[in-house]
Amino acid sequence: MIQIAVLGYGTVGSGVVEVIEANKADINKKAGEELNVKYILDLRDFPGDPYEDKVVHDYNMILNDPEVSIICETMGGNEPAYTFSKNALLAGKSVCTSNKELVANHGPELIRLARENHCNYLFEASVGGGIPIIRPLNYSLTAEKLDAITGILNGTTNYILTKMDENGADFADVLKEAQEKGYAEKNPEADVEGYDACRKIAILSSLMKGKNVNYEEIYTEGITKITAEDFTYAKKINRSVKLLAMSKDAEDGFFAMVAPFMISRDHPLHSVSDVFNAVYVHGNMLGDSMYYGRGAGKLPTASAVVSDVVDCARHPGKTIMCFWDDEKVALTDIADLKRRFFVRMSAAQKEQAVSAFDTYEEVDAGISSEFAFITGVMSEKEFDEKVAAVGGAINRIRLED
Repeated sequence: MIQIAVLGYGTVGSGVVEVIEANKADINKKAGEELNVKYILDLRDFPGDPYEDKVVHDYNMILNDPEVSIICETMGGNEPAYTFSKNALLAGKSVCTSNKELVANHGPELIRLARENHCNYLFEASVGGGIPIIRPLNYSLTAEKLDAITGILNGTTNYILTKMDENGADFADVLKEAQEKGYAEKNPEADVEGYDACRKIAILSSLMKGKNVNYEEIYTEGITKITAEDFTYAKKINRSVKLLAMSKDAEDGFFAMVAPFMISRDHPLHSVSDVFNAVYVHGNMLGDSMYYGRGAGKLPTASAVVSDVVDCARHPGKTIMCFWDDEKVALTDIADLKRRFFVRMSAAQKEQAVSAFDTYEEVDAGISSEFAFITGVMSEKEFDEKVAAVGGAINRIRLED
């Protein structure tokens, strides 16, 4: 019997216990041995809970128990999750986590510690919730030279943008609705400002490169400036607005960014709506492939954590290879990236805008007080300079074809 401990009995932690118990027969068969949750670590007590007898408050009980070989870290945040995970790995106990913040901050170190102590640090649930994406990058696509990853990696923002598109609603109104439905936190900053998606694309980019991409260096822009009018224009040009997290390995450098984009209705990510997520990967031999599903939620995320537990159970005393070392990837300034832009300006700026942007395509959505257009292909730097010369813009959204 393989004994497991769950750190944190919140949404995901309780989901892990539920998944293990509900699917016990199938999971044990696939693991090749019976799995048992021996401890649940939490500061709280849970009177009346079916697993209240497993709840402990002292982490050292878990760390010092030689029977426990796998730990599910579902606490979130950096501390004490980092210290607990590090000490578990030093003791030769495998750690399976859903903690994107911890993975983004300390992934290379914890992977190295696992390798040195003949155990595993696995984090399938840290990026796409229930979407299998870490394993495909580590195993299924090992014959590929991956050169681009683009994803819708945050369910909250995708829900908000979907409702704005479908209902013509304003950002603030849809955010309030998302909070009422439990799709957005009381403080939604990490989601709506793009920070959550930034950490996730940093993890995926690191696995793509095999080296460390620092999320703090990734250009990140959220959705708080997107308006109902932006969707009115988008529909006129058969597009929608999505918050995309992307990285690209190009001849002139490695780029990574998170920002709203107008994407065409022919784009594979256009159909990803509501709270669903998707990751679109390009390899030099395979070409394009896409991974789609529920990117968050109690049971989808818990299912991904338990899949890592099964992997650990199948490989006792062995390290499952993960190529992500400490060497830092130098990110190229996005100022050099070239693309088209959708721009909204006041009608009074039209003459100046036409003069500055010699190549453009006007977009008429019936808003008489505005002049809207799509630029030709230009660098981010060139675009910013032209907009500044005209006196600024009401809004601008990048185009992704």
